[in-house]
Amino acid sequence: MTQRSKNKSNFKKGSVEMLLLHLLKTEGDCYGYQLSQLINQRSNGVLVIPEGSMYPTLYKLIDNNYITDYKKVVGKRMTRVYYHLEESGKERLNELVEDYKEVADAIQKIMSFEGGSEAEDSAN
Repeated sequence: MTQRSKNKSNFKKGSVEMLLLHLLKTEGDCYGYQLSQLINQRSNGVLVIPEGSMYPTLYKLIDNNYITDYKKVVGKRMTRVYYHLEESGKERLNELVEDYKEVADAIQKIMSFEGGSEAEDSAN
């Protein structure tokens, strides 16, 4: 794995919780495979969430009472586990989005800064 791939992987791991909560808010109740496919499709294949990352995150969200799960029979024999966003999950999503925006804004400020140091600029 290249360094770039490792960095992208670390970034994605920290974002999985926020993405799952967002999808449950915008799409309504979903099952696991459906969530992973939505992430893949909406990111044009850039974000692929492996089951090894997604399901532990879903279980953590359940343990923290941000989401609940229930089983639903599909067809004659198949049962799917659906996930439902709770009010506390909406609040958690708002916190995560605010944190994300703050970090993204700070990164943008650093990336767009050109020239001398701010200490030099404020001295002039």
